[in-house]
Amino acid sequence: MRHSWLLILLTGGLVSAQSGPNDQRAREILKELIEINTTDTPGGNVTRAADAVAARLKAAGCPAGDMQVLGPDPRKGNLVARLRGTGAAKPLLLLAHLDVVEAKREDWSFDPFTFLEKDGFFYGRGTSDDKSMAAQFVANLIRLKEEGFKPDRDLILALTADEEGGAFNGVDWLVKNHRDLIDAEFAINEGGGGTMRGGRYLTNEIQASEKVFQDFHLEVTSSGGHSSLPVKDNAIYRLSAGLARLAAFDFPVELNEVTRGYFERSATVQSDPKLAADMRAVARPTPDLAAAARLSASLPYYNAQMRTTCVATRLLGGHANNALPQMAGANVNCRILPGVSPASVKARLVEVLADPKITVTFVGDATPSKPSALRPDVMSAVESLTRQMFPGVIVVPVMSTGATDGLYLRNGEIPTYGVDGTFGDIDDVRAHGRDERVGVKQYFEGLEFQYRLIKELGIKK
Repeated sequence: MRHSWLLILLTGGLVSAQSGPNDQRAREILKELIEINTTDTPGGNVTRAADAVAARLKAAGCPAGDMQVLGPDPRKGNLVARLRGTGAAKPLLLLAHLDVVEAKREDWSFDPFTFLEKDGFFYGRGTSDDKSMAAQFVANLIRLKEEGFKPDRDLILALTADEEGGAFNGVDWLVKNHRDLIDAEFAINEGGGGTMRGGRYLTNEIQASEKVFQDFHLEVTSSGGHSSLPVKDNAIYRLSAGLARLAAFDFPVELNEVTRGYFERSATVQSDPKLAADMRAVARPTPDLAAAARLSASLPYYNAQMRTTCVATRLLGGHANNALPQMAGANVNCRILPGVSPASVKARLVEVLADPKITVTFVGDATPSKPSALRPDVMSAVESLTRQMFPGVIVVPVMSTGATDGLYLRNGEIPTYGVDGTFGDIDDVRAHGRDERVGVKQYFEGLEFQYRLIKELGIKK
């Protein structure tokens, strides 16, 4: 998952991304991962991708005893590998997921599982979520191994399955069954990252908390009948009317410490004085609701930072073209603010749908997680590297609007931070969507950023 987006003009020249063998290696690893279908479908196989990475690490001289591919399902293997340090400090965990959201060839301009470089971008399912990060981690661990780097702490790499969905979530399974393999002082994960607009670099974000993922199933049933004898009490119409009421509804504005700080810091670097004023207005102890409405209308990301969101994502209904529907159903996906109970969201959905014939039921159980306290060493390293590589860009702690597997680590008392020096366009977010891509230049900048960050955090201050 990835997905936080926003803020400032680049005022100086960028530090060049690394060049040479590691760039080529990182490109080859990304290409290999993209071309392995790791969807949660009969054709997908995460274990193949995990095995491919293990083979690369073994070829680079990593001991076979320091890596494992394991999991509860033959097609959902998780790679755990360790670059050993001196043991002077507890390990650092580097987490990325190998599975991806389904992509259909007919929806894309090209085969989503064929790596394509075109017009300054790498294309393919997973290029932004989350195979780029996985490839960067692997390439950088191999580089560190080649350089003979001996950190104060072990560096643990975990590349996992079913982050995007499925019955065998890798991080949850590892925490519950093989905690010793991934136990760490803290972890670096997806969820943060750099934002840009019109080619101008804006912010580098650190994700320290995230919204709670919860699906609801909506359903209307009726007796049905022959389509030549229609009646007003039509299951599809009733559900559609309820969904229309949901589409017009907004949950209330509720800022927390992280999101209030996000808008406060973001306001200081805006070139548009009206946008800056609205950000300051919503960051007040009592948010200005008119300013919140303008921000929500200007960018979905701002809206998602300020409130719980619920949106219809799937529909089903009817059983024959010449029959009145006996059932109509929908999936509504909610991203709930930390501290808001899923039960209260369900109650509000029932209220908004305003039809007793529309039943609302939970799909699975939500897994909330508490925010990770911002570690001074992580903040200092990210801020220092951002100044070096991206002059003028500010570092902003954020709440991720999407869910990540960091929640399982946080609930397992492993503080987790979304940090990723790969920048993406705030107005062109393609993760989970059509023609997913990452900028070539940005990919290699992220590679170098992660290399420097891992080295910095590998030494205990």
